[in-house]
Amino acid sequence: MLIGLVGKPNVGKSTFFKAATLAEVEIANYPFVTIKPNHGIGYVKIDCIDKEFGVQCQPREGFCLNHKRFVPIELMDVAGLVKGASKGKGLGNQFLDDLRQADAFIQIVDVSGTTNEEGKPTENYYPGKDIKMIESELDLWFSEILKKAWKTFSRQLESSKENFVEAVAKQFSGLKVTEEQIKEVIRKTSLDIEKPVSWTDENIFEFAKELRKISKPMIIAANKADMKNAEENLKKLKSEFSYPIFPCSAEAELALKEAAKEKIIDYIPGESDFKIKHPEKLNEKQKKALEFIKNFLKKYKTTGVQDILNYVVFSLLGYIAVFPAGTNKLTDSEGRILPDCFLLPKDSTALDFAFKIHQDLGEGFIRAIDIRTKKVVGKDHKLKHRDGIEIIAK
Repeated sequence: MLIGLVGKPNVGKSTFFKAATLAEVEIANYPFVTIKPNHGIGYVKIDCIDKEFGVQCQPREGFCLNHKRFVPIELMDVAGLVKGASKGKGLGNQFLDDLRQADAFIQIVDVSGTTNEEGKPTENYYPGKDIKMIESELDLWFSEILKKAWKTFSRQLESSKENFVEAVAKQFSGLKVTEEQIKEVIRKTSLDIEKPVSWTDENIFEFAKELRKISKPMIIAANKADMKNAEENLKKLKSEFSYPIFPCSAEAELALKEAAKEKIIDYIPGESDFKIKHPEKLNEKQKKALEFIKNFLKKYKTTGVQDILNYVVFSLLGYIAVFPAGTNKLTDSEGRILPDCFLLPKDSTALDFAFKIHQDLGEGFIRAIDIRTKKVVGKDHKLKHRDGIEIIAK
């Protein structure tokens, strides 16, 4: 799974990326700090099942804090997009091309309105303009990809009488679109799939726009929500747009994670508070910064960063987390307790889970067992979020 961070320059994308991953990236208050895409590992947070069994898990990947399991996902931060990016402005084609394999987008906006359309410092700028601009550039980007191949592709499709859905999924597999997503687009549009040769540029754009919305769903991270004018702009955005919009302060999250790393505070990402371990060791600047963050947390409950990652994976994309385990023991061959947790698409079955763990388990599947209820289930049994499952195979 790959989540892409998009937005205009200088809105805090790199700060959000670093806050989510703690990867070393360059951060500065000017446009186009990021040129090449940054890849890193972020984490979604779930209640670990270890507590139910009276044990402490030992993750092979990710980590667990106070029975909160953090499961890894991949994040990508691309350079800021400007108006005309789909036509190549600001190296836009290169930056957009980096996003082909993303499963979803988090658009970072400067909700404080202190950066203009080019990412330069200003005052009283309405961030809703940025949401529309990014949306438009993404749609034009998808449309241009389809247009380049459509004339030849549509003729071959009509002459061969090949299935439209299968052919489109195969032709544009580089965009990571699925047959189910294409079927959904067809249901939502009135386009004639029997005669794709007759489609106009407007028809292709309509198809591309809907396909982009379905195959690359988007959420808005209203960053810099701790700054002046942010609250008023946030209300306007929520009234104008149907996207899920989360207030956040990537800078606050980054500060808390770095303070926790230095053992200055105890902090679990996504929580509404933190504990200062040694107040006497803090200087005045540190005290004021932590007090400012505490006030932000009182108002919004979290910094927003963890909430956004969780929403994208579990709500926007509909994934579930499943633990492989045994009914008689929770350890692997090396003695680690509940070492693994896998993210699976919604409606995944016990057989899907077996293949996710290992090809051999899928091919030799006999049955599965729910470790909580000890109930035996078959290969078509649909799994639930936070299930613990044992796979019995040949």
